[in-house]
Amino acid sequence: MLTLPRRRIIKRRSDFQRVYRSGRSYANRYFVLYVFPADGVRGRVGFAAGKKLGCAVTRNRVKRLLRETYRLNQEHVREDAALLLVGRKPIVNVKCPVVERAFLQLGQQAGIFKGSKKDLRVFHGARERRAAGRKSPARASTAKQKRS
Repeated sequence: MLTLPRRRIIKRRSDFQRVYRSGRSYANRYFVLYVFPADGVRGRVGFAAGKKLGCAVTRNRVKRLLRETYRLNQEHVREDAALLLVGRKPIVNVKCPVVERAFLQLGQQAGIFKGSKKDLRVFHGARERRAAGRKSPARASTAKQKRS
């Protein structure tokens, strides 16, 4: 029987914020998956459900679904990154097998499974360019327009 030890679950707000800000996001209809390849939170996973999803009972069910999906597939997940799963509104009305299929599809896209050739440390996107101190192409052109 597979278990998910408490020491592998992200609990602190600072760790959640680090993954939100610096992680790469992948989304589907049911949840958003943030992947963050960093040493401080390596091999850990967090689960979140915002208040937009409903009352506390509903949010807890969403987090249980996400936890169970991860627990069933954790032996396939690479340990060189932190993951954060954030539920979306449509997950409220589905059962566990649907969420599991969505997790497998999104994980394949993100390259989080063992045997994946995808380098998690290579990011391509505006968020990462801005984080590195460079302006995104859209902002660079508006800055030129303002000077004229």
